[in-house]
Amino acid sequence: MRGRRLGFALANRYKTAAGARDSRDKRPMSVTSGAKRKEGGIGETLRVIFHALIIALVIRTVLFQPFNIPSGSMKATLLVGDYLFVSKYSYGYSHFSLPFSPPIFSGRIFASQPDRGDVVVFRLPKDTSTDYIKRVIGLPGDKIQMVDGVLHINGQPIKREPAPAFVEAEEGLPAAPVKRWKETLPNGVSYYTLDLVANGFADNTQVYTVPPGEYFMMGDNRDNSTDSRFSQVGTVPFENFIGRAQIIFFSVYEGERAWEFWRWPVSVRWSRLFTIVR
Repeated sequence: MRGRRLGFALANRYKTAAGARDSRDKRPMSVTSGAKRKEGGIGETLRVIFHALIIALVIRTVLFQPFNIPSGSMKATLLVGDYLFVSKYSYGYSHFSLPFSPPIFSGRIFASQPDRGDVVVFRLPKDTSTDYIKRVIGLPGDKIQMVDGVLHINGQPIKREPAPAFVEAEEGLPAAPVKRWKETLPNGVSYYTLDLVANGFADNTQVYTVPPGEYFMMGDNRDNSTDSRFSQVGTVPFENFIGRAQIIFFSVYEGERAWEFWRWPVSVRWSRLFTIVR
């Protein structure tokens, strides 16, 4: 009797286990193919790239934008071949702060006024597709004039004293020395200017009155700078400001290409890397 009960219990267990197996076998199977995994990997990569582009766009629009120097109008502060970061937040934002400069609003938001002596990237008033970089010399309402090579602001000459000559060495070949001056603006900001030619064509000018909301911009290479002294530029509306030049993050000698990394040992101006623009 006991044996029959044991056999009956074992039979029930077997049926229960078999039923469970049958129940599991009837459920649909989930299979992930290799192709699907591959598609997921590509999609994830595209998402990462998209997010990186969005982050880069936000940084470029709101924080910093890179520029390179193509001309010598700001020598010796900035040299041809310098690459620098411009802070977009320094003066607030206009529609020129946005990629492709869509005219979706006018004026500036979160505006902060520039100071004399700031080195600024701006859009050329007569051709807003062109970026220029100069130094802020005159504020709204100022009267600016050059007299015998000396900058006058509101009828007063600024402090100007001789400085050691500037010698530009390109690829180890020194050029002729150029006369250099140290100028100090009324707010105490000092910088150096070059004097390529004595009594140059822009060393004596008329008196310029800076209109409201605009600024008088000049290059530090006084005899080789198209700036607010000339009608091609004129005074610059505040709306045209892109940002303030902050730091040189890379620099190659004039005529070199920054992407030719194999030439970096001889083409890079190592002493200029990560220097503050003043």
